[in-house]
Amino acid sequence: MRVSASEHGLVRLFAVDLPSEDIDAFRESVSDADGEVIDWPLLSALGADALDEDYIELFNVRDLEGLGLPGYMVQGLGISETDVREDGTRLSAQRGWVLVVLSSAFERTEQTLSPRRPLRWLGTYKEESTRARYDPLPSIGAKGAPLTPSQKTARRANPYKTVLLAILALPAAALALGLFYLWGDAP
Repeated sequence: MRVSASEHGLVRLFAVDLPSEDIDAFRESVSDADGEVIDWPLLSALGADALDEDYIELFNVRDLEGLGLPGYMVQGLGISETDVREDGTRLSAQRGWVLVVLSSAFERTEQTLSPRRPLRWLGTYKEESTRARYDPLPSIGAKGAPLTPSQKTARRANPYKTVLLAILALPAAALALGLFYLWGDAP
């Protein structure tokens, strides 16, 4: 499985063929004193070079009470209902542990995945992107009136120019106060 550095919006789904008592050891990574991962069974089984655990999920399908795996994929992961429906029977029949890997998990690192036991690839799905809708504003006042060349818009003050003028005015004011003080004390 090829992962490009610019990949986004893909969700890879794997079955994890392990008994529940072995899941914690599979999930946990071991790091050295510098924080470098030296052993992570999940990373090894995925065959990945880089993986951010904030963008992976490992759970038992039975925890999706009432929703089921297809429902979770649509409602929780934002995958098109049409795409999930194509694999619906197979996904509904899935039991045990499942690993969800989002594109962001690969840290924009180009790599080739080579999944092996206990992982079993179930499918790769695209997150459904919502298109922006531009509905007209409801108020007549929001429509406005076209400007004619004779209408001028008020200019806004440039805050940078205001600060610059204030900075330049401070030394001039200090000089004026100094001269006033010197002349005021003269006999």
